[in-house]
Amino acid sequence: MDAHSRGRADDIDPADQWVLNPNTGNYELRLDHSAGESSSPSRTATAEGTGRRGGSRTGSSREGSGRRGSGSRERERDEVPDGPRQVPGQRSRRSSQGGRGAAEPPSAGRRKRKPQKTRKKKALLWTGGVMAFVVVAGTAGAYALYQKLNGNIDAIDVGDAGSKNVVTDGPMNILIIGTDKRTGKGNEGYGDKGSEGHADTTILFHVSEDRTNATAMSIPRDLMTEIPECETKNEDGTTTVIPGTPSERFNTSLGQNGRNPGCTMKTVENITGLKPDHFMMVDFNAVKSLTSAVGGVKVCMAKPIDDPKSHLKLPQGESKVQGEQALALLRTRDSFGNRSDLDRIKVQQQFLGSMIREMKSSDTLTNPKKLYSLADAATKALTVDTAIGDAKKLMTLAEEIGKVDTKNISFLTMPVIDNPAEPKPITVVVDPVKGEQLFAMMRSDTSLTEVKQKEKAAKGKQAALLKGPKAEAADVRVDVLNGGEIAGAAGSTVTWLQTVQGVPKSTNKANAPEKIKKTTLEYAPNQADQARALAEMMGLPATAMKQGTADAEGLEAMVLTLGADFKGAGQLITGPAKPPKDIEKASADKAVCAQ
Repeated sequence: MDAHSRGRADDIDPADQWVLNPNTGNYELRLDHSAGESSSPSRTATAEGTGRRGGSRTGSSREGSGRRGSGSRERERDEVPDGPRQVPGQRSRRSSQGGRGAAEPPSAGRRKRKPQKTRKKKALLWTGGVMAFVVVAGTAGAYALYQKLNGNIDAIDVGDAGSKNVVTDGPMNILIIGTDKRTGKGNEGYGDKGSEGHADTTILFHVSEDRTNATAMSIPRDLMTEIPECETKNEDGTTTVIPGTPSERFNTSLGQNGRNPGCTMKTVENITGLKPDHFMMVDFNAVKSLTSAVGGVKVCMAKPIDDPKSHLKLPQGESKVQGEQALALLRTRDSFGNRSDLDRIKVQQQFLGSMIREMKSSDTLTNPKKLYSLADAATKALTVDTAIGDAKKLMTLAEEIGKVDTKNISFLTMPVIDNPAEPKPITVVVDPVKGEQLFAMMRSDTSLTEVKQKEKAAKGKQAALLKGPKAEAADVRVDVLNGGEIAGAAGSTVTWLQTVQGVPKSTNKANAPEKIKKTTLEYAPNQADQARALAEMMGLPATAMKQGTADAEGLEAMVLTLGADFKGAGQLITGPAKPPKDIEKASADKAVCAQ
């Protein structure tokens, strides 16, 4: 069997590989099809993922391996009757093969155990390109299919642009890139033949540290921004440095001048101050294959659609799209709003939410054949960074992302304004006020969902430290130390405080004794008004406020220690509790009609 799993295994109906283990009550996936094989599922993956394995040979029950997806070959065998029970609808077969006769009914003395319910249905991964996708149910079937699916995945070394760890203890940022590269059968008619592709649709997916919420921010392809210098890895192991440009369309951060997804990651970090940990990239074919694998995605149109350019025809109201029709929906610019890319982004976000709901539906999660098709299509569709470049690592990342409840996933578009440098604007630039406010919220891991905000509001005692009168800037005394990662941060902050904020009594105290993750402000009770003033200037969260017990004497200054969350002088360390006004956001659990 080659890397794309061609060969004898492809002739087997995936649904026929799932059998019911009566000891666990779970359907299990078998991939060994040799004749005369014992029916004991010694190498199976339960639909619960990690959890208790079956009874051991000594009759005792023990906890399964704590390693997620370890795929250990030393799993204890479960005792099962000859001829495993079939998945509903499974065909009787192999009656002539040793040990693999048609399924027999359970004996009178054995009662069928009720299947256990998972704690909650989880999805594998969301990936959007000119769309949304790659969600495979969080069942352990993905582990059992490791050998078959692993060769499907393409990986690119992005060097220091991403994280070397699959998951992190803190917040995670995943850059989802949909490229318009015109390759593959059936894509010749889309124009731009032979193009290396651009970052046509890009979503920065921010997952909170506590995994209770996520923010999916779309980045307009026509955004004018600085494309920073970046390095790409060559096949021979050498690197090529690609010069940056001061002002260029965002979508050229990929594919143009030899730029790879690592260059797009660097560009996003330069814009937002948020460093992507990983990227996932797909092209036109992924839209078609994934929407077909899941059986179509429900969409709703506020009016009938007939677009000759994209060949999209949809009735008013609800319908299902898949394959070419799904791609047409995500590519059309003439059917919605003012026919701009920003309106197309809204439709893509609505489609993404619907795709996630479809992936998490019981119709998908309980259908072995659909799960298999989806897993195969998803892994073939993906190009990722080498840190998550195999199925097991993707599954580990998926389990982490899958902890987020659908209702706490917020979709929005990066705040932008018309490009003031163009007499007749056709491109956009980041909104200098709303953009920085939103980026600061994401950098400080502030949720955009009401559920999370209520939880944070409960921490009233600490939040109260920010409430009250504020001193004049000229009366604020502060010593600044650098405990973060940016060289010269203390000096640049003091310069900014003095020249921009009007705080002449600020002093550079160079490096702190040790590195810290979060910025802190230490102050005395009688300096509280100064502390609140400085906190407002720098966007310090309530958790950064460290009030002492004894009053300061004389001209004693407060102590501000910059942490790893400090991204640069003038950049707010945390944003407001709520997103800026007029920013439209949508939730993944709610269906809306495209207009």
